[in-house]
Amino acid sequence: MKKEDKKVVIETLTEQVNSYKHLYVSDISGLDAVDTQALRRACFDANIKLVQVKNTLLKKALENATNNYEEIFSALKGDSAIMLCDTGNGPAKLIKEFRKTKDKPVFKAAFVEECAYVGEDQLESLISIKSKEELIADIIAMLQAPMQNVISALQSGQNTIAGVVKTLSEKE
Repeated sequence: MKKEDKKVVIETLTEQVNSYKHLYVSDISGLDAVDTQALRRACFDANIKLVQVKNTLLKKALENATNNYEEIFSALKGDSAIMLCDTGNGPAKLIKEFRKTKDKPVFKAAFVEECAYVGEDQLESLISIKSKEELIADIIAMLQAPMQNVISALQSGQNTIAGVVKTLSEKE
């Protein structure tokens, strides 16, 4: 590959990495064409961009990116593919689901919610991570619960008060 071509690839990769919040590095080598197509389709359905990359070009792209990805450089060995997305736990769930029937993709590293995760043992913790949006939704639900209890108590009390007033008016 010519130097100019490499520069274009690095710039493209840098733009892609900067445009997504989360990055996963995995190994999908060894998958046959049918399985690779199934993985790509699953990624597309989950709004995950899957890109097969050369480690040296990816490393240079990550060095040029806005975030500090140095902690995941150690995982850039062997064959690598990156999964880019805006949902932190999406690729982890996809990898786990896909590996129920296949040995691949192998999780290498991830950069999620501004933290680096390196090693296969980190996959389960990534699955359980909630995104910022999910946390906000949980907080709103917790804040709404007491208000809903007060409103329902007032509404049930309204029926009771109406019944008492009706009974008193009938007695007179």
